[in-house]
Amino acid sequence: MTDARRPALLRITLVALGVMLIVLQARLWVAEDGFIGVRRLEDRVALQLAENQELAERNQRLHAEVRDLKSGFSALEERARADLGLIAPNETFYLIGDAPTGDSP
Repeated sequence: MTDARRPALLRITLVALGVMLIVLQARLWVAEDGFIGVRRLEDRVALQLAENQELAERNQRLHAEVRDLKSGFSALEERARADLGLIAPNETFYLIGDAPTGDSP
């Protein structure tokens, strides 16, 4: 190669490398599988982990409630009284309402 063609070839090579660098950087920042896509996926993973944590806590509460209902009569009785309004034998039920107003019969 002659010395006259060497600077032109070097210039073309540098321009080509610069263009490739710009294209790769643009793809890295803008493309779906670049930084934006990774960030979006990280956000979705964080949301899913938070939802999983809430559901795991709910499952633990439900499991503890099932254990209580299976093992103890007091938990079953409490549930029946609260949900169904059941009254035990030899108990008296009192229903206290609002005081009547003067215009109602």
